[in-house]
Amino acid sequence: MGTYFTIVTCRNSENDIEKAIMSLSNQTVKPAYIIVIDDGSKDNTEKILKELSKKIDNLFIIFNPDLGYDISRVVKNWNKALALKAEKNLADTDYHMIGTDDTIYNKDYAEKLITFMDNNIDYAIVSGNIDDGSYKTPRGAGRFVRNYFFYKEYDRYPEKMGYESAILIASKKNGYKETILKEAKFEHTRPLGQNHHFYEFGASMRTLGYHPLFAFGRFFLYFGTSKPIGRLGALYMLYHYISYKPKLEGYDSMYPEDIRKFTRKTQIEKIKSLIKPG
Repeated sequence: MGTYFTIVTCRNSENDIEKAIMSLSNQTVKPAYIIVIDDGSKDNTEKILKELSKKIDNLFIIFNPDLGYDISRVVKNWNKALALKAEKNLADTDYHMIGTDDTIYNKDYAEKLITFMDNNIDYAIVSGNIDDGSYKTPRGAGRFVRNYFFYKEYDRYPEKMGYESAILIASKKNGYKETILKEAKFEHTRPLGQNHHFYEFGASMRTLGYHPLFAFGRFFLYFGTSKPIGRLGALYMLYHYISYKPKLEGYDSMYPEDIRKFTRKTQIEKIKSLIKPG
């Protein structure tokens, strides 16, 4: 069976982090190692992580200084984890998993995803499901990424908003597929999007070049079903998609033109397939 390692970022997570880490450590198919980046916690998170490191041999921790809350550091911290893997010459694996500090996974979560990906090599990104919704795009937390694809296309995550979607777009450009396995379950111990009002949900659709019809379609789906971000979240998402003004460079800047063109092209094809008679 394929192997994997897990990346988890956290900040001020004293109420959630131990359950999240133990959920990963207790999987029926265990990660080769878990890399946690504590982004300057001011509560007891650091103490909890140090205690956990005494119990879990394959737990590696990076402690950042406290620079205040900044969601743009999430992807930078993922890249710090990838750099630590290289620095410590940790074992290469078939997949890597993106976790969060407030996610609890069923014990056979990894086993189900790896079994599927081992048997379907044309899938680059797969995740489980947070509820019974009919989602088709892998969720942020709990996603497994095929390392053969990832390291061929990138050596690190793009440090721009929309970085998770950018990897999905890259996988499609390379002929891979993605999916959600409904039978693989996880849950969040905190409300989704509690801290950012879905700014990035909307703004990143602009940076990635989402077609307006596709963006509005997503809004009506989320608003109508109230899932996965609720009606208020859907309104925030649409507002930021419409109002966002991209920067010239940095985290808030646009993706290259080829990415934006490919995004719109695939979305137009999907829209046409939905409205085609018969």
